[in-house]
Amino acid sequence: MAAMSEAPLSRIDGMAGARRHFRYFDYMLVAFVVILLLSNLIGAAKQAEVSFPFVGPVTFGAGVLFFPVSYIIGDVLTEVYGYANARRCIWVGFFALLFMVLMSVVVVAIPANPEWALASATYTVAGQQVTAPNQAAYYAIFGQTPRIVFASVCAFWAGEFVNSFVLARMKVWTQGKHLWTRTIGSTVFGEGVDSALFYPLAFLGVAGFTSHSIALLALTQWLIKTGWEVVLTPVTYVVVGWLKKREGVDVFDSNVDFSPFAKARKAVATPE
Repeated sequence: MAAMSEAPLSRIDGMAGARRHFRYFDYMLVAFVVILLLSNLIGAAKQAEVSFPFVGPVTFGAGVLFFPVSYIIGDVLTEVYGYANARRCIWVGFFALLFMVLMSVVVVAIPANPEWALASATYTVAGQQVTAPNQAAYYAIFGQTPRIVFASVCAFWAGEFVNSFVLARMKVWTQGKHLWTRTIGSTVFGEGVDSALFYPLAFLGVAGFTSHSIALLALTQWLIKTGWEVVLTPVTYVVVGWLKKREGVDVFDSNVDFSPFAKARKAVATPE
């Protein structure tokens, strides 16, 4: 028997998508939140420096290596599942970040065992051996977490909603064509807002961060994150195509309330 051709995707509006059960949405939500938390906890406080041929040393926040993946997943969420479902993911990430900062504040504030706190460990930093007490080393990383996460929450919240809004609107304008224009275009705006907010809020006035270094980090972060989106565009195409094929629908946000605070209203049943 000849293989049957694949069934075409059913086009549905954003409100119908908000009330629809999807097979893989929960997995994408988990991936989004996990990458968001780890990139903020592990990499945000470290200034990394890498030398490139013909360019020289470039300074950037270490978290920029993985945080853009959350934006790419955000693009996939909006493209495949619609703005309303992406909005749910953004709010889940928002509250997950708040819970993480609460945990860090409590753990850092708990009195440490003196034997452990005063015990010293030796670290190799910039080719030199440096000795620091455990508690000091622990506090140096997690002690700034509340401010970093506050900055990250503000930047993440604003940047992700801008990213999702731009992509959803561009999808309607382009009638679902030219995916690369909206993934890259939305990232330019979303990451621009994110970068402009995060570094000043997180590090202005902190020892080791000058106004010049903060501006340079913000600009570098924006360029690298946007570059990541460009580089991973083929991967985005593969993931979006795979998910749409298995979900069986294509969501267009033509009748959605784009307010971050709007609740998904019950969609009017429409035949698919």
